Amino acid sequence: MADVLTIEGLAMPADAIIDGAPFMPAHSFENVTPRDGSVIGRVALCGPADVDRAVASARAAFEDGRWRDLPYNDKKAVLFRLADLIDAHAEELATLESLDMGKPIADARAFDIPASAKTFRYYAEALDKLYGEVGPHHPGRISWVVHEPLGVVGAIVPWNFPLNMAAWKVAPALAMGNSVILKPAEQSPLTAIRLGELALEAGLPPGVLNVIPGTGEVTGQALARHRDVDMIAFTGSGPVGGLLMRYAGESNLKRVSLELGGKSPQIVFADCPDREAAAQAAAWAIFFNQGEVCTAGSRLLVQNSIKAEFVARVVEIARGIVPGDPLDPATRFGAMVSEEQMQSVLRRIDRAKADGATLLLGGERVRAESGGFYITPTVFDDVDPASALAQEEVFGPVLGAIGFDTPEEAFRLANGTVYGLAAGVWTADVNLAHRAARAIRAGLVWINGWDACDITMPFGGFRQSGFGRDRSMHALEKYADMKSVSISFTGAR
Repeated sequence: MADVLTIEGLAMPADAIIDGAPFMPAHSFENVTPRDGSVIGRVALCGPADVDRAVASARAAFEDGRWRDLPYNDKKAVLFRLADLIDAHAEELATLESLDMGKPIADARAFDIPASAKTFRYYAEALDKLYGEVGPHHPGRISWVVHEPLGVVGAIVPWNFPLNMAAWKVAPALAMGNSVILKPAEQSPLTAIRLGELALEAGLPPGVLNVIPGTGEVTGQALARHRDVDMIAFTGSGPVGGLLMRYAGESNLKRVSLELGGKSPQIVFADCPDREAAAQAAAWAIFFNQGEVCTAGSRLLVQNSIKAEFVARVVEIARGIVPGDPLDPATRFGAMVSEEQMQSVLRRIDRAKADGATLLLGGERVRAESGGFYITPTVFDDVDPASALAQEEVFGPVLGAIGFDTPEEAFRLANGTVYGLAAGVWTADVNLAHRAARAIRAGLVWINGWDACDITMPFGGFRQSGFGRDRSMHALEKYADMKSVSISFTGAR
């Protein structure tokens, strides 16, 4: 086993980034690592006055065109340099990410940091490929459509994939020529601050990207209510998404894009072409990142003729997933992000037991002696489709198994929550796969795989999973307004 990393000598980012410089406001807050519950530093706690300062900086940067009006190639060069700097600081960023939210360092190294750099490269390449349109021919005029940046974008990102979620919003917003104010989750501010620092090093002009750590209740609300912010792009919980819509309506009718929760089904039919692959996917779809994933496959729907055998295999796989120190490169399952989140998940486990679900594995806090916040992978069977476990997002490593007999029953169960983010379908029947893809109300449907797409495909959901899309070329469009322009010719008939 490789040695567990130490954090001695690792600089802990602390300052906000406003108008191209580090800024420490009057107040700060303790940053606690879920690894062992210790305080690893203090971080800027931005209040309403600090938000005002960041918005003023972003607005000035947008209006004078220091970024908006740069030629495409100059914008590309800056975003490419930022991607290169993310790669150059990959080990530092991965360590900060692991410390901040408890994810295994191996996952941060293999996925979070490389994916963030890739996102900036993708939008650097894409920024000159969102073409306008030429209108229908008219003998007296010519018309065309152009995309223009919105102005000041507030990006509020979650704690589960701090840098990657920031990249999903910051990169396309910058690529369109906007100024951005990034508000990271208070549980995981470190890599967002470093992103702001690296952006300046890459040559992004002052004020174009400001980073304002703080709480959702104060900092996030002040940003969302601000009358000089043109858009809020948010990933997080449904209740907070509802508040952001209210704040937008009560302020300046700013645009809002919401990527919210999910209760994603993994549907396994009896003719599944590779049951072992399906079982591995069923386990890791819920236990990856400790279940703190909006697309987590938290509902396992299995055709009854194979259900007992299949669920038993998933339990066997889960039994081998052991919580460990996030900084140990051998760890595949780390800590919950906070004590509050750990306690929330434990309460939901107790509720599932009280509701009559059968606990097959886990459901306990472990490694308490470390001071950290760890829960074992948990599997329930005999879950009532109407119960809280089947209806509500747990955002933790808790899987609920439900049986079905017919495809119609499977589709009804899949659509039987208020969410519609993602779904997986396992079948050898291409006709059934196509039926499932059309019948399931979700923004992402994966056939014989899980999370089987990348930055080139749009990401987002239906119903209470939100609206608007991250990733792909479509993300550029949401950070732009469309303008129709017509020129009339003198003397034309």
